[in-house]
Order: sequence, then C-alpha cells, then structure tokens
Amino acid sequence: KTGYLVTIAAPFSRTQCQTPMPTRREFLTTTSLAGAAALLPAAPFPLFPAAAPSSAFISRRPPLAQRKFVSPAVEQTIAAVAADLADAELAWMFENCLPNTLDTTVAFRRQNGRPDTFVLTGDIPAMWLRDSSAQVWPYLPLAARDDGLRALLAGVINRQTQCLLIDPYANAFNDGPADSPWRNDLTTMKPELHERKWEIDSLCYPLRLAHGFWKATGETAPFDEAWRRAMALVVRTFKEQQRWHDPGPYKFQRRTPVASDTVPLGGYGNPTRPNGMIHSMFRPSDDACLYPLFVPGNLFAVTALQQLAELVEAVHHDAALAGECRALAAQVQQAVQREAVVEHPKFGRIFAYEIDGFGNCVCMDDANLPSLLALPYLGCCALTDAVYQNTRRFVLSDDNPYFHRGTAAEGIGSPHVGLGMIWPLSVIVRAMTSTSDAEIRLCLRMLKATHAGTGFMHESFQRDDPATFTRPWFAWANSLFGELILKLHAERPQLLRTRL
Repeated sequence: KTGYLVTIAAPFSRTQCQTPMPTRREFLTTTSLAGAAALLPAAPFPLFPAAAPSSAFISRRPPLAQRKFVSPAVEQTIAAVAADLADAELAWMFENCLPNTLDTTVAFRRQNGRPDTFVLTGDIPAMWLRDSSAQVWPYLPLAARDDGLRALLAGVINRQTQCLLIDPYANAFNDGPADSPWRNDLTTMKPELHERKWEIDSLCYPLRLAHGFWKATGETAPFDEAWRRAMALVVRTFKEQQRWHDPGPYKFQRRTPVASDTVPLGGYGNPTRPNGMIHSMFRPSDDACLYPLFVPGNLFAVTALQQLAELVEAVHHDAALAGECRALAAQVQQAVQREAVVEHPKFGRIFAYEIDGFGNCVCMDDANLPSLLALPYLGCCALTDAVYQNTRRFVLSDDNPYFHRGTAAEGIGSPHVGLGMIWPLSVIVRAMTSTSDAEIRLCLRMLKATHAGTGFMHESFQRDDPATFTRPWFAWANSLFGELILKLHAERPQLLRTRL
C-alpha cells in the first residue's frame, strides 16, 4: 500500500487525515511534537525520551453521529479499561485507537438478507484481505454479547468469501467494480480488484478470522456452501504455488521505477528449487520478495490450514478437505524446518526470512505481519521455541538490516518506506511477544513518545523525529495497539496501574 503527504500547520484534525488518496510511497506527513523530559530506567534496555506530560487529552474520535458503526460492547470495554489505566496519555491513545476501525473504516449493510461489511484500510479506499482481518480481530472476544457487532464481523467473513471467489491471487479489492490506479498492471486484472499482488498471508488471514469468529461466537452462518468453495480454492491456490512442476497460473509485472513494486523474470520471480514450501511473489508489506519462498508466510499458512481443517470438519463434516489441509500443512512445516532454519554466526539456529531452495537465504525481518517477530502471536510457534528465541534476538539487533535505533525509539522498519523509519507495528508486536515487564514498559513508552501528538499509530515514523511519519490514518496499527492494551489489561494489569 502506498500513502500521501500532509503538512499539518494547525492542530491535528481527523478530517485532514481521512481524505482517501491512492498512493503512499510518495509522501511523508510532518507535524510538530513538543519536547520530552523523563528518561527510561537503565540497562538492559536503552534510554529514550518520554512524551511530554499533558493534563488534558481531547478525544480524536469522530462525533457520534459521524461514526460508521457503534458497538455497545466496544464502548463499554473502552470505558472500563481506560478507567483502569493510570497513565492518562496511554488511556487517551487506547480510547482513540481501539474503535478506529469501527469509527472510520467500515461500511456495513445487508445483501440478499446476509450481512456484508466492506473494510477500508484507512487512507486508501480499498479493502485488503490482510488488513481487514487484522483490523476487526480485537473485537472478536466482545462479539458474543453484542448482536450488532457479531453481524458486522460475519459480514467481513461474507465479503472476504466473495473476494476469494473473484480472485484468490489478489490482495486488495474495490467495493464492487470500479477503477484502480493499478488497472494497467501486467497481470489478470478485473474491475473488482484494487491490486493483484500474490501474498501468502492474503489467504491466511481470512482463515484465521473465520476460525477466531467461530471459536468466539459458536456461530456458523457465514460458513455456507460459497464459503466452503472459497476454502477449497484457497487450498488449491496454495498447492499451485508449491510449483512442483511449473510456475502456475499467476504472474505479475508493473511499469514502475520502483524495483520492489514489480516481479522479475517475466513476472514469475527469481528461480527456486521446489521443496514443498509455498511461493509468494510479495511480502505483507506489498513489496516483492527477493526469494519467493517467504518463511513467515509459510509458517502462517501451516497454522491457518490447521485451523481450517478443524473448522470444515466441525461445520461441513468434510473429512476430505480437512485431510487435504492437514497433509499440506505437514508438508509445508517439514519443508520449513528442513530448509529455512539456518545457522547464524552470532545467534545460532534462526529462521531465515526468505529462501530459494538452492541454499540461498535472506536473513532480516520486516515490521509487517506475518513477520518472524510475530510468529508466536500468530500461533505459528511456541514463545519458548529455541529457534524463535534466537530469531527474536537477531531481528531486534543491529544484525537485522531493518532494525533501526534512533534518539526517539528503536524498532523494526521495512524497505517499503525506506531506511531509518520505525514501524509501530513492530514495537507493538515486540511487547506482545515479550515475557519481560521492563521490555513491555519500554515498548509502551516508545509508543507513547512517537504518536506525534495525534493519539494514533502511524505506518512508520523517523527514528530521530517522530513528527515525521507516514500514513496518519492506518487502521491496522490502531487496532493492534488496542489489542495490546486489552492483552496487558487481562494478563499484566499491574503494568497499566502506574505511570510509564
């Protein structure tokens, strides 16, 4: 996804940040942020300035009449959790971020008597299968006690089913047939598609959402025959992209000076030796893979296929499809463990980020999920897994070329927006995968100090100057921040009962 630049001279305005624009690479957003004073405790974590204190935090949410959707369960949760937070600024950020998807990005209606929900990613007027799943994920535990919210979530699943049946290789969709800035891409475009970048996680996230919805509510209405057909198509697509005998039906090229926005060698990607893993032409950042065997995406596929097997067996009693899912998951898992765990000279056995099957690999991590850092969060491995822990130490070190440390914060970035830009997604996931109170507090303080006075998460911010940031309206990051606070409130409430 690509974004836009706004130079904000006046105080931050939600009207300014919600004007849909088609591109993101071209611009940065610049605002001003008052200086900082307090310092963090000493080692083992670095010292960064804290945000300036304020006695009054004005809500950045749209007026009630302008909100796209209102959930009583979400509103009650916001009030209850915020009241339990000792840090007023953190509570204000939570109150802004958790409902942002409902406030600003959803279009909920009924089609043919069934709920249908189109979910914007934020400042781009399109629905990403990945983002839409992640944006609504924190609301799942509340759906059992809110009929309207449950219907909205069912509508997201219904809409994703339609999208998958239109094209399982697309990552982003229009709200019906429409124009797209990428209509001239050299691939099989359709009017319903916003973009057609093949990314493994685009199929994994809808499986995760469907399974999570079923577990949270027990409701099976979205899992009709159309959904079952879509799930069979997901499995077929994964198998096509194992590329055992040929490259399959998908290829992609774009006329662009940005190398990471197109795919080499006729649109099929760099050479690989098939090994059972699934090929991906693009990363979850929407950047092209260097080596098409993308490791976090494959591990996510293993988990998603196992979840799908459980769901189709329970709801459709489809033992054949369930067995196919489990067999494919086992094949991919074995291939990853056999070929994508590499020996690092400093950190020992770690997961590579990408491999090609010939013995070549890329050792790095990108902030976008699925990432190596996020593997336990997505259910892809145990938090205590030795290879994961080695990998975690690597990706949070200067040996990861996209780990950035500045005067304002430290965290993982992405080639997508250039060097020196830290993504809040990575800081949030670091907290979610930490067992250390000190490390979690560090992450909370960095998030507090780098929202640039807006009260929202951004796509990325400059490591020495948080007032320089990309995408002021990025609902996925807002949802993930809200999810972090809910998790800490449930599991480590003592961390939230003192000022940071």
